[in-house]
Amino acid sequence: MKILVVDDHALVREGLRQVLRGLEDDVEVREAGSCARAFELAQQEPDLDLVLLDYHLPDMNGLEALDVFARQHPALPIIVLSGSVNPRIMQQVMLKGAAAFLTKSGMSDELLSVTRLVLAGGVHMPVLPWVMGDEVTPAELPSPLLTPRQEEVLQLLLDGYSNKEIGRMLYLSEETVKNHVSNILRGFGVTTRTQAVLAAKRHGYAGAGRLLATPDDRF
Repeated sequence: MKILVVDDHALVREGLRQVLRGLEDDVEVREAGSCARAFELAQQEPDLDLVLLDYHLPDMNGLEALDVFARQHPALPIIVLSGSVNPRIMQQVMLKGAAAFLTKSGMSDELLSVTRLVLAGGVHMPVLPWVMGDEVTPAELPSPLLTPRQEEVLQLLLDGYSNKEIGRMLYLSEETVKNHVSNILRGFGVTTRTQAVLAAKRHGYAGAGRLLATPDDRF
């Protein structure tokens, strides 16, 4: 497992490195003190599994960095970290496709728990305080037109299953699942799976629950 930590404070990077060692024995942590360096490392090491990204960096803020990562590495999950709790920023970060938003004042156990969730393909939705003008109810959002099969795929997508797992559960080829996922992304007007999960939840979609899968269904 390989994780990239992006923060301009060396002590913070070292602290996160120590915490992340609690994930597993062979976790490798790469460090970057700026977004520019982070983008270089992501290009050099395409096998990265996760990025922990500080929102406030000298050369670029978290929203801009998320845009770059989305263009260059759309499948790479990102957890955004911040020293402050700003409801508007939290919303914007999640809508940009981050897999999670955590404050640096949180406990180590929370970071490890959320990191495991994200590495498993999940999304951690922070509790967002109401922000005037930014909140809409699912009924106010135009729903995309999905076929029954696409809705089945979406439901499993919301539960964090991979394309391979979805294919096995629905008796579809992995290529067919990829096509369905692409159509789902297009229907929601997004470019990443994380953004699709967030958009689907805003439209009122919910997963069926991972208990649907029996042990024989998992790899």
